[in-house]
Amino acid sequence: MATPRPPPRTRARPSRPAAAHARPGSGGSGGGRAGGSMAEPLRAFRLRGCGSPQKFGVAAGSLRGLLRKGCRLLQLPLPGSRLCLYEDGTEVTESYFRALPPQTELVLLGPGETWRGCASDIEGFLAAFYNQRDAVVEAARQLLTDEQAPRRQRLLADLIHNLNENSLAEDKEDDKKWFEGLESRFKNKSSYMRYSCESRMRSYMKEVSSFISNVHPTARDAYKRIIDLMSDKLRSVKYNGCYFDRREEEAVRLCTAEGWFSCQGPFDRDDCPCKHSINPYGNRESRILFSTWNLDHIIEKKRAVVPELAEAVKTRDGREVNWEYFYQLLFTVDNLKLVHIACHKKTNHNLSCDKTKIYRKRKQNHKIS
Repeated sequence: MATPRPPPRTRARPSRPAAAHARPGSGGSGGGRAGGSMAEPLRAFRLRGCGSPQKFGVAAGSLRGLLRKGCRLLQLPLPGSRLCLYEDGTEVTESYFRALPPQTELVLLGPGETWRGCASDIEGFLAAFYNQRDAVVEAARQLLTDEQAPRRQRLLADLIHNLNENSLAEDKEDDKKWFEGLESRFKNKSSYMRYSCESRMRSYMKEVSSFISNVHPTARDAYKRIIDLMSDKLRSVKYNGCYFDRREEEAVRLCTAEGWFSCQGPFDRDDCPCKHSINPYGNRESRILFSTWNLDHIIEKKRAVVPELAEAVKTRDGREVNWEYFYQLLFTVDNLKLVHIACHKKTNHNLSCDKTKIYRKRKQNHKIS
């Protein structure tokens, strides 16, 4: 029977004094404190760099020790480097470090680098989305195929919808899918968008015209003359179709040169609290969804403007009705706000026309003696 071999002999390594790792008063990792107290216990943290999502597990007992290990790991210079919280960018001090729980996620910043918390990651995600749009869309489609959770389905579908656009294309030949369901006479996107705005203005004019049945019989002829003047004015400006045409000058269009529209907020606010935006030039679905956005009358058309016009014609008593003032309220952005359907408040606005502008001021004739 073979005799068992004895285990190999190992050389014992002399333990190094703890004080050899610490600087006086630093509280460093593995270091001693004044009075010979025990070294701080090691705690594990999740560490990442500013420009990479990759995370590393690093254990240290002090801020300086963690900095030193992190800089060595990420190949950053120790002077000028610092640590901050991933979630909000708070810079970590030595005293704050002692209060951090294990596994806290930290970002190591090199000289000159900044971190604004999760917002920095979002900026990075957005840049990646648009720099690698086609790859992101394809990956999202593959994930959506097997996804069962409704919330994740919605997020993936919205991502695909927003990235899968061709807003730079203008002509039908370059984006045939955008024109599906439209009349063949539309050869480019801007011509259809212009027509869309013109159609809204025509519908407003039709409402004003149909109100004549509610006008006092003695004032209907005068009301009809004002309708004719407004119609002529609308035709001369091509029904303000310029509002939706991205080819128009910036001063007159409601969108950017790329075709992005921003909600202007409810009638009683100066802006949109939800920051709604849409680019109907981007894809067919956005074009269809844009039809649900409203050109909302701040001073309401049905409740205030049109009834006030009818009353002004009835009670003019020789005065000239300032039809151009009513025209501005009905058909121009002086009284129109482009709003997302969620910002379209259908309650009573409780706003009325300016009484000082309903009639034209009479010219004073001064006799020269």
